[in-house]
Amino acid sequence: MLPQTIGRKFLAKAILPAFSFILLILLAWDSKQHQTNTALATGTTIQSFSDTSIVTIGAVTPVDGGRTIEVLFNELEQVFILSKEDKSFAAFNRSFEAALKNKTPVKIITDPGKKSFAAVLPLSEKEMELFRRLQKNMIPGEMARKIDVYKIDTAKFNIVDEYLKWPAFRLCEKIVPDYATAKKIFDYCAAQCCCIYGPHQVNPCIPFQYVKDGCFARAHKMRWIIEKHFGYCSEKVFSFATVDNHKLVVKADKWGGCCVEWWYHVTPVIRVNSRLGIYTKSLAYVIDPGMFDKPVLLSTWLQAQENIACNANAHVDAYSIQPSSAYTPSYPNGTPYATDPNYALTNAKLIQYAGNITCTD
Repeated sequence: MLPQTIGRKFLAKAILPAFSFILLILLAWDSKQHQTNTALATGTTIQSFSDTSIVTIGAVTPVDGGRTIEVLFNELEQVFILSKEDKSFAAFNRSFEAALKNKTPVKIITDPGKKSFAAVLPLSEKEMELFRRLQKNMIPGEMARKIDVYKIDTAKFNIVDEYLKWPAFRLCEKIVPDYATAKKIFDYCAAQCCCIYGPHQVNPCIPFQYVKDGCFARAHKMRWIIEKHFGYCSEKVFSFATVDNHKLVVKADKWGGCCVEWWYHVTPVIRVNSRLGIYTKSLAYVIDPGMFDKPVLLSTWLQAQENIACNANAHVDAYSIQPSSAYTPSYPNGTPYATDPNYALTNAKLIQYAGNITCTD
């Protein structure tokens, strides 16, 4: 199976730059929104469409005997492919290599359903200025730790402060009191799915039905729900596949049964007080309605991303637990992490994917 009170002037000053930056994203899905509302109401599906994003390059790797290259972006978990048979291969590849070498962003127009590119463009001066402003909000975070998920001792691994000793856990002490409360949190998050025709308690809705991309936005919105609506601590757990040709691979049984691949994945992790014999321990549970129907232990979540029936190279190479403010990672070990303190990027991405369905788009 897969608010703190802020002065209005300060809030406007903080949100407007990010809002301007994501305007090009909004333009990409604006014409599609009418289709989205109709599709969700009638149960029909929407054809694959183009995404416009401003991204930085994580890696450019030759595969398939050099006939194609895989391109990883720090801001997107999906693995994109560029074939040498593509007439734009040389130009796109030069743009990616230059951006990777110079550590500069590019603007891409992609078809997520085909993992392909329609255009790779430089940023305008205004876009570059806005991008630099957003980069100032990055946090250092902790380096990812190597892991072999099938050697996990599940009797010990999920116990916070005994095995799971991450600095992020020291930032908040409001722990979920029991599994029943964790299930309430999960069910509330899941009820915000765009696949459920509204109205929703949270706006915009969360596209759990589309797991090919956007996990960072889904996780960040759930972070808001857990901390602001329920008042409990949350952290983020990131998984990574960055060694050799490894991929994180899941079978999207909830959304049609297709196989989905990522280079990273992220979702909220919560600490839940649980009885283990005569003791009460704090266990790490994840909230991921895109993959599961209930809160599951961290070890279960990690192991689910090694579906070798989908891809023999399915392997989780590392994981990390970060403060909940972490939004997207940097290749290959996560650090530093981008943030989205005002949820502007989060909400734009959620709206962008609202009408998509995993195994049809």
